[in-house]
Amino acid sequence: MTINYARESVIDFTKPFMNLGISILFKVPTSQETRLFSFMNPLAVDIWLYVLAAYVLVSITMFIVARFSPYEWHNPHPCDVENDLVENQFSLANSFWFTIGTLMQQGSDLNPKATSTRIVGGIWWFFTLIIISSYTANLAAFLTVERMITPIENAEDLAGQTEIAYGTLDSGSTMTFFRDSMIETYKKMWRFMENKKVFVSTYEEGIKRVLEGNYAFLMESTMLDYIVQRDCNLTQIGGLLDTKGYGIATPMGSPWRDRISLAILELQEKGEIQMLYDKWWKNPGDTCVRTDKSKESKANALGVDNIGGVFVVLLCGLAIAVLIAICEFCYNSKRNAQIERRGGTQSLCAEMADELCFALKCRGSRQRPALKRQCSKCVSGPTYVPAVPPAPVPPAPQLPPYNNAQRSSLAVPLDIPGSLHLNM
Repeated sequence: MTINYARESVIDFTKPFMNLGISILFKVPTSQETRLFSFMNPLAVDIWLYVLAAYVLVSITMFIVARFSPYEWHNPHPCDVENDLVENQFSLANSFWFTIGTLMQQGSDLNPKATSTRIVGGIWWFFTLIIISSYTANLAAFLTVERMITPIENAEDLAGQTEIAYGTLDSGSTMTFFRDSMIETYKKMWRFMENKKVFVSTYEEGIKRVLEGNYAFLMESTMLDYIVQRDCNLTQIGGLLDTKGYGIATPMGSPWRDRISLAILELQEKGEIQMLYDKWWKNPGDTCVRTDKSKESKANALGVDNIGGVFVVLLCGLAIAVLIAICEFCYNSKRNAQIERRGGTQSLCAEMADELCFALKCRGSRQRPALKRQCSKCVSGPTYVPAVPPAPVPPAPQLPPYNNAQRSSLAVPLDIPGSLHLNM
């Protein structure tokens, strides 16, 4: 019999020969049904929403930073120096295409040029590396590990819900334990059982209700082990709720109590009681063959606690990129203001205002008129004309030598209008 206070007060018990406790008998949970969108299971729902929000945020940040940074605007026709249009490759559509191409591990033909946009692209690549790697690893676990639906894990889960009924054997040590317990969880369970009238008259009735489903039976662990070993549809949930022992009852003051206690101690030291337990409880011919899966072998969806840090890294990277874009903007405005001061008067604030309107108030998404700036040195300075080298002079023909008589005979009068007559 189970040794307890009420029984010990009227009879004598020997030393306990077997330790036990109250445990929960429940039906083996069924395997999770395959769903059409089960490929989304590796990540929790909030992670999917955060990834979507990060995708939109990075795309918009790339679009704004690219328009804000002067190094992302360039002349689409470098040979045409008179062209007054500059182009930005990161339009709103291209920014979204750049981020989704990276997220899908495919890339795109858009390459950032400014430092700020490269930081945005680099931090987004790091983010996608962690997300895709985590998803791939957890997807393999979901496809290879059988996941079981376990609605309850312990007595606290059982007490905190009302969908699954639970009860004990009517009149017995288990019912007395819940009735007299001072622990709040067990008191709550007793109020539920007393109000719902879920007690059963026999063990067979309780086991039958468990097999029908949606019912948990609270019983002693020794009987539970015997039943679970022979029915693969039943399992034990959680550990022992209490600790007590089985003893042999004798009349008050009986001399047999001490003799039986000594015999029990001798059998325990020799291990014969454990051998008897294995023989009658775990006989291979009577037990069912099952493959127990530990809780550690189940794949769980990754949540914020697992990969939430990568979102923090992404936000920090975006903030750094925005700061660098502001620095690039200020540096370019200061340089242009210095150029304007050489030809006239232009303050830094006015130049920054022009640049800001230049970036934000353009009509098209990709092109805008370039600001007309002229360098004072190039306009007011002397015009440089490259020197043309003189044409080479051909050598004079070589004449044979003549004497004076020959020269006189070859004299030819030249008649040049308005000049003297010369003889050669």
